Amino acid sequence: MAVYTKFNRDKIEKILSYYDLGKLDQFKGIEEGIENTNYFLSADKKKFILTIYEKRVKSEDLPFFSDLMSSLYKANFKCPAPIINKQNKTITDFEGKKLMIVSFLEGKAKQNLSPLNCKSIGIEIAKMHKITKDFKFSRENDLSVKSWRNLFDSVKGKCSKIHKDLPKLIEENLKDVEKNWPKDLPRGIIHADLFHDNIFFIQDKFSGIIDFYFSCEDFFAFEIAICFNALCFDGLKDNLSFNVTKAKNFIDGYTSVRKLNEKEKNNIKVLSQGAALRFLLTRVFDALNTVEGAIVKIKDPIEYLKRLEFHKNSKNYEDYFF
Repeated sequence: MAVYTKFNRDKIEKILSYYDLGKLDQFKGIEEGIENTNYFLSADKKKFILTIYEKRVKSEDLPFFSDLMSSLYKANFKCPAPIINKQNKTITDFEGKKLMIVSFLEGKAKQNLSPLNCKSIGIEIAKMHKITKDFKFSRENDLSVKSWRNLFDSVKGKCSKIHKDLPKLIEENLKDVEKNWPKDLPRGIIHADLFHDNIFFIQDKFSGIIDFYFSCEDFFAFEIAICFNALCFDGLKDNLSFNVTKAKNFIDGYTSVRKLNEKEKNNIKVLSQGAALRFLLTRVFDALNTVEGAIVKIKDPIEYLKRLEFHKNSKNYEDYFF
């Protein structure tokens, strides 16, 4: 989440007039994240999140995101629900922008996850995968392995400004991943962006997942690889280390709901290497293409170099979860 489009109270009230949500109490821009503009809203003492779509989000993808959240919510998965406007639509056009209001998900993100937190996340992600495998709608992953070469080409000439060895390290890892990427693993709709700030807890109890705007169809095991990178490393930059206990708890939780087959296990290494590379590349791109005047916290790309080093040196899935 972030703020690129700055609205005053009059604009927010005008947006609310498209809905039957009552009178605006208060609103506040949300700085976290990098993709869209987000505001916290309170109307008639009920809480909501307003998202104004920017940057990478394509307008033709918005019905997919809306249908996904609505379908998950109806299946009793813990996530925000899109709010229907007065035209009986979840997506609203306003001053040349597309926007959506969703219900407010109670809870907070935890930056320091315990192994038991990781286990509960694994359980819930497996539940989500079991729900989404039968959905009839879909969306191709536009940040999959076949897009990483072009993304690298777009930053290759400048990324040495961030770290002098970045071009060489990215090229080495990209060649590995392109050569060894699997083709026929179980797949369905995944969240694809399960970082700490998108997973909420109330005290120590999982309360839900937000920010589905990278969701797409891909390998379920790729989601696991993303979670290993996002949730199972401790420390900062050069002191990063993989926490096998967290990963083992995540897998124990996940496989209590959905079992992994041998192909999925045997490809965890390359999928994890690819997930680290994907987030390194997008962070490098965002660091080199900041929007002047935007209220946004750019995430550090360098912490993904240590992750890539771990994945490149791993032998097989036993290095991740015994």
